[in-house]
Amino acid sequence: MKTQSIGTTGRKASRVALGVMRMDSLADEQASALVAHAVGLGIDYFDTADIYGFQVHRNHASSEIFGKAWHAAGIERSSIQIQTKFGIVFDHDRRGVARYDYSAKQLLGSLDHELKALRTDYVDSVLLHRMDTLVELDELAQVCDRLLSSGKVRYFGVSNMGPWQIEMLEAALGRKLEINQLQFGLMHTQMIDAEVYLNMDNAFAADRTGGVLPFSRLKGMTIQAWSPFQSGTQYGPFIDNPQFRKLNDALGDIAGIYGGSKDAIAAAWILRHPANIQIVAGTTSAQRLGRICAGADIALDRQTWWDLYSAAGHRLP
Repeated sequence: MKTQSIGTTGRKASRVALGVMRMDSLADEQASALVAHAVGLGIDYFDTADIYGFQVHRNHASSEIFGKAWHAAGIERSSIQIQTKFGIVFDHDRRGVARYDYSAKQLLGSLDHELKALRTDYVDSVLLHRMDTLVELDELAQVCDRLLSSGKVRYFGVSNMGPWQIEMLEAALGRKLEINQLQFGLMHTQMIDAEVYLNMDNAFAADRTGGVLPFSRLKGMTIQAWSPFQSGTQYGPFIDNPQFRKLNDALGDIAGIYGGSKDAIAAAWILRHPANIQIVAGTTSAQRLGRICAGADIALDRQTWWDLYSAAGHRLP
């Protein structure tokens, strides 16, 4: 497994991380086997969030299963990096978001619960999950200072935020945010579309990203791609989905040339971008995880990269 830098922290991590959002659907033994398999593949970065627990309808549930899993697998804490996210208040009874909340009470209480669930006394990184427009910046700065000084957090990042939100938060916190977790993949290319279609009068030219891709490259901020294999439609994942025949035909043809699988080529497409994007793979299948990780060893040429972009339905102007 190839590695990459995480922001400007000086720390390295596997190019593919394992997201444990669905881990609450696994029995303890299954989760332990999956985590051990991931480490065997070279994965040393694991992503969770306080609200993950959608199968059992309970906050912290996936983190709890993961905490048991890495212990049961006999993994040394120092050999892996654990990341969580906070700031969303999810009502599992209503199965929806109640609010976004960066108050000290919410964030500090949530992180303490996460640490207990994860069976660790610190997380390597914590991300502000979505923007709380009611954030009191001074209060948030005090929270971050407290978490850093206590040793419970090593560095901070965000998820689903644009450049101006990041600039505002960094100015208030007085420190760099190292990570931005954004949806990205062959069927979710708004960051690319905004660059390619700049100054054109069509739907693809609509900038829904605020220039976050060049901003991240300029700032040395790691983008983590979440749900990279989702189609963004009612049809779900695009791999081997007959609704996306042209893309799957292209993935199959290219897999035949480069070796590997469609999953590997779709992953390689993300990893080929020079923004040094890290994939967060949310699969609970050990076999599929292996196929995804194989993409880290495939270097697509430029024309193949653009051919895949086009096969996914993104026309070049």
